[in-house]
Amino acid sequence: MQIYHNPRCEKSRAGLAYLEKSGYSYEVVKYLEKGLTVEELKGIVAKTHKNPFELIRAQEKIFKENFRGRSFSDEEWLKIIAENPKLLQCPVVINGDKAVLAQPPEEVDKII
Repeated sequence: MQIYHNPRCEKSRAGLAYLEKSGYSYEVVKYLEKGLTVEELKGIVAKTHKNPFELIRAQEKIFKENFRGRSFSDEEWLKIIAENPKLLQCPVVINGDKAVLAQPPEEVDKII
């Protein structure tokens, strides 16, 4: 299992704590440090069954200043998220071919 984690995000910290408390084995992916690729994001989109826009953090300043109210294709959103990883909602937890946006953290149980 992998958790795409942002240590500065309260929801992400809650997701990580839930994994720890539940005893699940997992790997932490600090995507803000390592970055994201479009291919990686395509995998997340496919496994969560969400479209790229549903994974956007609309409260981020960069979104409000540059992207709010504008229309982009799914492919364009993937590129935008890859170039601005801060826009990815977190935590995303992946288990094999399934993934969830773990908000609330108990969403993880759906992919176990």
